[in-house]
Amino acid sequence: MKKLLVFILAFSIATLMQTEVFGEKNTFFDSVKFIQYLDENTALEEVRNGNLDIYYYRISSDRLESHQEREGLQVFDSTGGSYSILVNPADSEEFNPFSSRDIRFALNFLVDRKLIVNELMGGYGAPIVSYYSPSDSEYLTVIEQLETFNFKYNPTLAEEIISKKLTEKGAIKIGDTWHVDSKPIEITIFIRSDDPVRKSIGEILAAELQRIGFIVKKDFGDLNKAFVVVYGSNPTDLKWNLYTEGWGRSAFVKYDSSGLSQMYSPWFSNMPGFNDPTYWNYNNENLDELTQRIYTGDFDSSKERKELIQKAVLEGINESVRIFVASKIDRYVANENVSGIINDFGAGVPTRFTPINAKSDNDELVIGVKQIYQGAWNPVMGITDTYSKQIWEIISDPGIFKHPFTGESLPVRANWKVETAGPNEKLKVPQETKTWNPLLQKWEDVASDTFATSKVTFDFEFSDWHNGQQMDMNDILHSLYFTIEWGTQIDENDKTFDAEFTPRALQSIQTIVGINPIGEDSIEVYVDYWHFDEGEIAEWAVLWNSIPWEITSAMENAVKDGKVSFSRSGATNKNINWLSLIIPNDANVIKDYLQKFKEGNHIPLALNEKNLDFTYYQKRYDASIQWIEKNNHAVISNGPYYLESYAPESRTITVKAFEDQSYPFKIGKWSEFEDIKFPVIERVDMKKIVQRGEEMKIRVDVSNSDAVQYFLTNNEGVLVVSKSLKVDEKQMMINLASESTEKLGPGGNNIKIFAMSDEVLKPDFYESGFIVTENKPELPERAVDRISIADVNSEYTFLIIILPITTIIGIIIYFKKKKLR
Repeated sequence: MKKLLVFILAFSIATLMQTEVFGEKNTFFDSVKFIQYLDENTALEEVRNGNLDIYYYRISSDRLESHQEREGLQVFDSTGGSYSILVNPADSEEFNPFSSRDIRFALNFLVDRKLIVNELMGGYGAPIVSYYSPSDSEYLTVIEQLETFNFKYNPTLAEEIISKKLTEKGAIKIGDTWHVDSKPIEITIFIRSDDPVRKSIGEILAAELQRIGFIVKKDFGDLNKAFVVVYGSNPTDLKWNLYTEGWGRSAFVKYDSSGLSQMYSPWFSNMPGFNDPTYWNYNNENLDELTQRIYTGDFDSSKERKELIQKAVLEGINESVRIFVASKIDRYVANENVSGIINDFGAGVPTRFTPINAKSDNDELVIGVKQIYQGAWNPVMGITDTYSKQIWEIISDPGIFKHPFTGESLPVRANWKVETAGPNEKLKVPQETKTWNPLLQKWEDVASDTFATSKVTFDFEFSDWHNGQQMDMNDILHSLYFTIEWGTQIDENDKTFDAEFTPRALQSIQTIVGINPIGEDSIEVYVDYWHFDEGEIAEWAVLWNSIPWEITSAMENAVKDGKVSFSRSGATNKNINWLSLIIPNDANVIKDYLQKFKEGNHIPLALNEKNLDFTYYQKRYDASIQWIEKNNHAVISNGPYYLESYAPESRTITVKAFEDQSYPFKIGKWSEFEDIKFPVIERVDMKKIVQRGEEMKIRVDVSNSDAVQYFLTNNEGVLVVSKSLKVDEKQMMINLASESTEKLGPGGNNIKIFAMSDEVLKPDFYESGFIVTENKPELPERAVDRISIADVNSEYTFLIIILPITTIIGIIIYFKKKKLR
């Protein structure tokens, strides 16, 4: 229930009728203006000159190398994003080579991940082969599985695999081009032209595929075009074969429950076909089962959860429908006169906490953004792009969010107390506990013999909505009604069905046992969900709503009547608008329904047992109608800022501080996130040439660290040994026994070292290669001098080694050092 009732049904839209109230401020700035700057170089100069305070997009590292280039700026390195290639695996009347799993898998050897990181990204990133990167908390869970793939750029191997499968499928190579049924095999790569890195990835991939013998068509565009061509088309139409994707994150998580579902599993509606019933859909029951168990907490221990994650990652990589190539280190810039910026491990500088906590001498914070509006603004299946989320999250408050540095569940508007009998026992559920029955269309008591795994008692911090009406328990109840109603498909004619939303909601409602309101702002929630971390149980069970129930009800009726769609695929399939509350036409559709509700004395079914005077409902309808008429949009929420205006002609969005005394958090609430001490690997001393069977000692200097974990792999990528060591002092020694070095091979072996902190979850990371010889190298001490990351400024170190084995002279050994900065 976590992701549906918080992430989407914990709707996060915001807009309330601003009343002039004087008192303690809730934010340092009176307003925040977001302005589109497509060109990063122009944006950089505007930040330096003070016309922009922050730019919410990465700046190329080569523009920030010298002290002079950094003058007037603050520079922040942020991790959390990644690049991937989405592959169309559809079976089609027209030949699609990527319907073959082997050909998809071969792409992993055709992608030069090191080139992408070192050349296209300037070293600011890391090669990755799965959704999890070295900066993710789950990375250490799967590192042994990732090492087994040993993907390296090998176009010869890729061509061998592809050629073999094409021949088996009846293809013939005529000259330099592959043909099927006497027709050249043509593939289309949709390349994001608004991102220089992804544009280059697409161009390089196109050249590699052309070299193998495909006719390659390159289709360039931005996210809006991708919504139509890639995410909005039937995969069997083959409007695309490959797509250069980019990902950002809005939060850092300690225990990831949904990432593998989103990136690998069909049920989450994010794989080709996107669960549109009229389209061909990618199917993988094994991945669905594994990721649904992770998502719904269907495990009995931390060990079992890790095993599920490991299996899902292996299957996702082997299927290669979404191929990950690199994680990013994004460099954000802010003017030197702005303070209070928070660099979230997940979202980076654009975290929701930055505009809330930042301060300067000005009354308005001015933020440059790459795109001002893409997709749609509705909290059910809209707000799917990074650009919208960055604004949305400061005009709405969640019930629970993630701590920006530990990834643990953090109460925002919902404080909790957890009781659990899990994983193997059950709690008796009081009979007055209720649940929504979508068949009978009413709330009903649970059966007398009902049990649940966990019970969570929530105490909510309500406030006024931005339109001046007070939040109340009806908003909470309506959010649960909506999730159950739209998560249940009664029959094929059920109008409360959305191809993207319903499959996700279904996984949540299967764990919902019932609710028991125990006060005006308190409720007991019973769920069949367990986790070894109680904060995760609370986040799963939380009920919250980030838009007023009357807006949800109006949206619901508009969708049922076929005027708009909650989701992109529904809009495309029905040729109607993808509902966006920020657009005047859609806002007026919502207003029309609110007026009908008012004139018809309408009370939603989910609230008709409340026995409230209709005056209550009328006030709700009137406030939202007046808001839409005044502001020309229907974005109404509960956060520290409210949406004042969207100006398409000037590509700006302005939000203003919600200075209402009912808002619970005042200036400085989140300032504790400003000064965080991170684990750092300050120095690593190790030999670069080691004799097989000889003990090896590696000195590691760390700070702000509680433990060091290392992974030693041989020249074939096979894990030899891994171990976690407690840090007692800043300097420590990794001792590799002779039994370990005996298992190493000639040539390049590898060690990865992670420094970890109990207070900050993201580890620091160091990686280096070294050579193993059969005989002890007779070299001057200087030639085997140890090299530490503190001594090396470049990404590459070259050593000329003279070995007394015959007359081999001048072997150049390539070492790669990777240090997250």
